[in-house]
Amino acid sequence: MKKVYGSASEALDGLLHDGMFIAAGGFGLCGIPELLLQAIKDDGAKDLTFASNNAGVDDFGIGILLQTKQVKKMISSYVGENAEFMRQYLSGELELEFNPQGTLAERMRAGGAGIPGFYTKTGVGTVIAEGKDHKDFNGETYIMETGIVADLAIVKAWKADETGNLVFRKTSRNFNPPVATCGRVCIAEVEEIVPTGSLDPDLIHLPGIYVHRIVQGEHENRIEQRTTRKA
Repeated sequence: MKKVYGSASEALDGLLHDGMFIAAGGFGLCGIPELLLQAIKDDGAKDLTFASNNAGVDDFGIGILLQTKQVKKMISSYVGENAEFMRQYLSGELELEFNPQGTLAERMRAGGAGIPGFYTKTGVGTVIAEGKDHKDFNGETYIMETGIVADLAIVKAWKADETGNLVFRKTSRNFNPPVATCGRVCIAEVEEIVPTGSLDPDLIHLPGIYVHRIVQGEHENRIEQRTTRKA
Protein backbone atom coordinates (compact mmCIF):
# COMPACT_ATOMS: atom_id res chain seq x y z
CA MET A 1 0.00 0.00 0.00
CA LYS A 2 1.44 3.33 -1.08
CA LYS A 3 1.42 5.78 1.81
CA VAL A 4 3.83 8.54 0.74
CA TYR A 5 2.31 11.46 -1.19
CA GLY A 6 3.98 14.41 -2.86
CA SER A 7 2.00 17.21 -1.22
CA ALA A 8 -0.70 17.88 1.36
CA SER A 9 -3.31 18.46 -1.34
CA GLU A 10 -2.44 15.13 -2.98
CA ALA A 11 -2.69 13.37 0.38
CA LEU A 12 -6.18 14.82 0.90
CA ASP A 13 -7.38 14.01 -2.62
CA GLY A 14 -10.74 12.26 -2.60
CA LEU A 15 -11.26 12.59 1.15
CA LEU A 16 -12.70 16.07 1.74
CA HIS A 17 -16.36 16.97 1.59
CA ASP A 18 -18.68 19.54 3.15
CA GLY A 19 -19.95 18.77 6.63
CA MET A 20 -17.25 16.27 7.54
CA PHE A 21 -15.83 15.63 11.01
CA ILE A 22 -12.07 16.12 11.34
CA ALA A 23 -9.83 15.40 14.35
CA ALA A 24 -6.70 17.57 14.32
CA GLY A 25 -3.53 17.22 16.37
CA GLY A 26 -1.69 19.98 18.15
CA PHE A 27 -1.08 21.32 21.63
CA GLY A 28 -0.79 25.08 21.79
CA LEU A 29 1.29 25.79 18.70
CA CYS A 30 3.21 22.48 18.92
CA GLY A 31 2.49 19.65 16.52
CA ILE A 32 -0.13 21.46 14.42
CA PRO A 33 -0.66 19.85 10.98
CA GLU A 34 -0.26 23.21 9.29
CA LEU A 35 0.28 21.97 5.74
CA LEU A 36 -2.86 19.84 5.77
CA LEU A 37 -4.91 22.66 7.30
CA GLN A 38 -3.73 25.01 4.55
CA ALA A 39 -4.70 22.41 1.94
CA ILE A 40 -8.16 22.08 3.53
CA LYS A 41 -8.51 25.85 3.35
CA ASP A 42 -7.49 25.84 -0.32
CA ASP A 43 -9.97 23.05 -1.08
CA GLY A 44 -12.84 25.15 0.27
CA ALA A 45 -14.72 22.37 2.10
CA LYS A 46 -17.18 24.02 4.50
CA ASP A 47 -19.50 23.31 7.45
CA LEU A 48 -16.66 21.36 9.07
CA THR A 49 -16.61 20.05 12.62
CA PHE A 50 -13.18 19.92 14.26
CA ALA A 51 -12.14 18.05 17.38
CA SER A 52 -8.89 19.57 18.56
CA ASN A 53 -7.36 20.63 21.86
CA ASN A 54 -7.33 24.23 20.67
CA ALA A 55 -8.10 26.30 17.59
CA GLY A 56 -4.64 27.69 16.94
CA VAL A 57 -4.31 31.45 16.70
CA ASP A 58 -5.87 33.91 14.29
CA ASP A 59 -3.42 33.31 11.44
CA PHE A 60 -2.19 29.78 12.17
CA GLY A 61 -3.61 26.30 12.63
CA ILE A 62 -7.39 25.95 12.57
CA GLY A 63 -7.51 29.73 12.92
CA ILE A 64 -7.01 30.09 9.15
CA LEU A 65 -10.19 28.06 8.57
CA LEU A 66 -12.12 30.22 11.02
CA GLN A 67 -11.12 33.25 8.98
CA THR A 68 -12.71 31.75 5.87
CA LYS A 69 -15.83 30.57 7.78
CA GLN A 70 -15.22 26.92 6.87
CA VAL A 71 -15.69 25.67 10.45
CA LYS A 72 -19.21 25.09 11.77
CA LYS A 73 -18.37 23.53 15.14
CA MET A 74 -15.37 23.10 17.46
CA ILE A 75 -14.95 20.36 20.08
CA SER A 76 -12.13 21.75 22.20
CA SER A 77 -10.70 22.17 25.67
CA TYR A 78 -8.87 25.50 25.22
CA VAL A 79 -9.91 28.34 22.95
CA GLY A 80 -7.89 31.30 24.23
CA GLU A 81 -5.64 33.54 22.16
CA ASN A 82 -7.90 33.45 19.11
CA ALA A 83 -9.87 36.65 18.66
CA GLU A 84 -11.78 35.42 15.60
CA PHE A 85 -12.87 32.29 17.46
CA MET A 86 -14.20 34.43 20.30
CA ARG A 87 -15.98 36.78 17.92
CA GLN A 88 -17.71 33.97 16.00
CA TYR A 89 -18.72 32.11 19.16
CA LEU A 90 -20.14 35.18 20.91
CA SER A 91 -22.06 36.20 17.77
CA GLY A 92 -23.57 32.72 17.40
CA GLU A 93 -21.76 31.93 14.14
CA LEU A 94 -19.77 29.04 15.62
CA GLU A 95 -20.92 26.08 17.72
CA LEU A 96 -18.68 25.11 20.63
CA GLU A 97 -18.60 21.89 22.64
CA PHE A 98 -16.27 22.36 25.60
CA ASN A 99 -14.44 19.32 26.96
CA PRO A 100 -12.04 19.11 29.88
CA GLN A 101 -8.60 18.49 28.40
CA GLY A 102 -8.13 14.99 29.80
CA THR A 103 -11.68 14.03 28.83
CA LEU A 104 -11.08 15.15 25.24
CA ALA A 105 -7.87 13.13 25.01
CA GLU A 106 -9.57 10.07 26.46
CA ARG A 107 -12.57 10.43 24.14
CA MET A 108 -10.15 10.31 21.18
CA ARG A 109 -8.20 7.39 22.64
CA ALA A 110 -11.43 5.53 23.35
CA GLY A 111 -12.73 6.06 19.83
CA GLY A 112 -9.49 4.73 18.40
CA ALA A 113 -9.66 1.68 20.68
CA GLY A 114 -13.25 0.85 19.73
CA ILE A 115 -14.66 1.91 23.10
CA PRO A 116 -18.03 3.65 22.59
CA GLY A 117 -18.18 5.34 26.00
CA PHE A 118 -16.66 5.58 29.47
CA TYR A 119 -17.41 7.10 32.87
CA THR A 120 -15.36 9.88 34.48
CA LYS A 121 -15.67 12.09 37.56
CA THR A 122 -14.38 15.11 35.69
CA GLY A 123 -17.17 17.62 35.15
CA VAL A 124 -19.63 16.19 37.68
CA GLY A 125 -21.73 19.00 39.14
CA THR A 126 -20.85 21.46 36.34
CA VAL A 127 -22.42 22.45 33.01
CA ILE A 128 -20.21 19.77 31.42
CA ALA A 129 -22.46 17.12 33.03
CA GLU A 130 -25.76 18.52 31.77
CA GLY A 131 -27.74 15.98 29.76
CA LYS A 132 -25.23 13.17 30.33
CA ASP A 133 -25.84 9.84 31.99
CA HIS A 134 -24.83 9.76 35.68
CA LYS A 135 -23.88 6.61 37.53
CA ASP A 136 -22.48 5.87 40.98
CA PHE A 137 -19.44 3.64 41.51
CA ASN A 138 -18.28 2.92 45.07
CA GLY A 139 -20.23 5.87 46.39
CA GLU A 140 -18.85 8.36 43.83
CA THR A 141 -20.83 9.91 40.97
CA TYR A 142 -19.50 9.70 37.42
CA ILE A 143 -20.74 10.96 34.06
CA MET A 144 -20.60 9.10 30.78
CA GLU A 145 -18.58 10.49 27.89
CA THR A 146 -18.64 9.04 24.36
CA GLY A 147 -15.64 8.01 22.28
CA ILE A 148 -14.78 10.18 19.28
CA VAL A 149 -14.55 8.64 15.81
CA ALA A 150 -13.79 11.19 13.09
CA ASP A 151 -14.10 10.94 9.32
CA LEU A 152 -10.51 12.12 9.03
CA ALA A 153 -7.58 12.56 11.41
CA ILE A 154 -4.72 14.92 10.56
CA VAL A 155 -1.53 14.95 12.62
CA LYS A 156 2.00 16.31 12.55
CA ALA A 157 5.00 14.16 13.50
CA TRP A 158 8.76 14.57 13.51
CA LYS A 159 9.72 11.44 11.58
CA ALA A 160 7.99 8.66 9.69
CA ASP A 161 9.17 5.64 7.82
CA GLU A 162 7.55 4.62 4.54
CA THR A 163 5.07 2.32 6.29
CA GLY A 164 3.75 5.16 8.49
CA ASN A 165 5.43 4.43 11.82
CA LEU A 166 5.65 7.81 13.57
CA VAL A 167 7.97 9.52 16.03
CA PHE A 168 6.83 12.74 17.72
CA ARG A 169 8.94 15.37 19.44
CA LYS A 170 8.23 16.47 23.00
CA THR A 171 4.94 18.38 23.52
CA SER A 172 3.60 17.46 20.08
CA ARG A 173 3.15 13.94 21.45
CA ASN A 174 0.39 15.09 23.84
CA PHE A 175 -2.59 14.99 21.47
CA ASN A 176 -1.32 13.74 18.10
CA PRO A 177 -1.24 9.99 18.94
CA PRO A 178 -4.86 9.75 20.20
CA VAL A 179 -5.99 11.99 17.33
CA ALA A 180 -4.32 9.68 14.81
CA THR A 181 -6.07 6.60 16.17
CA CYS A 182 -9.60 8.03 16.16
CA GLY A 183 -9.87 8.83 12.46
CA ARG A 184 -11.34 6.42 9.94
CA VAL A 185 -8.54 7.74 7.71
CA CYS A 186 -5.36 9.28 9.14
CA ILE A 187 -2.92 11.54 7.29
CA ALA A 188 0.40 12.47 8.89
CA GLU A 189 2.60 15.33 7.79
CA VAL A 190 6.20 14.96 8.89
CA GLU A 191 9.52 16.76 8.81
CA GLU A 192 11.39 13.72 7.54
CA ILE A 193 10.61 10.37 5.94
CA VAL A 194 13.25 7.71 6.55
CA PRO A 195 13.66 4.25 5.00
CA THR A 196 11.60 1.42 6.44
CA GLY A 197 13.54 -0.38 9.15
CA SER A 198 15.71 2.59 10.13
CA LEU A 199 13.59 3.61 13.14
CA ASP A 200 14.34 1.93 16.45
CA PRO A 201 11.16 -0.07 17.22
CA ASP A 202 11.41 0.94 20.89
CA LEU A 203 11.26 4.62 19.93
CA ILE A 204 8.18 4.47 17.68
CA HIS A 205 5.30 6.37 19.30
CA LEU A 206 2.54 5.38 16.88
CA PRO A 207 2.46 2.19 14.77
CA GLY A 208 1.99 2.63 11.04
CA ILE A 209 -1.20 0.54 11.07
CA TYR A 210 -3.05 3.71 12.13
CA VAL A 211 -1.57 5.89 9.37
CA HIS A 212 -2.92 5.72 5.82
CA ARG A 213 -1.11 8.60 4.08
CA ILE A 214 2.11 10.54 4.73
CA VAL A 215 3.45 13.81 3.36
CA GLN A 216 6.79 15.48 4.05
CA GLY A 217 7.18 19.24 4.11
CA GLU A 218 8.75 22.35 5.58
CA HIS A 219 7.24 23.54 8.84
CA GLU A 220 7.17 26.74 10.83
CA ASN A 221 8.58 26.67 14.36
CA ARG A 222 6.49 29.20 16.25
CA ILE A 223 6.91 30.29 19.86
CA GLU A 224 3.57 30.54 21.59
CA GLN A 225 4.62 32.72 24.54
CA ARG A 226 7.97 34.47 24.19
CA THR A 227 9.53 35.30 27.54
CA THR A 228 12.67 37.40 27.68
CA ARG A 229 14.78 38.97 30.40
CA LYS A 230 16.76 42.16 30.53
CA ALA A 231 20.34 41.85 29.33
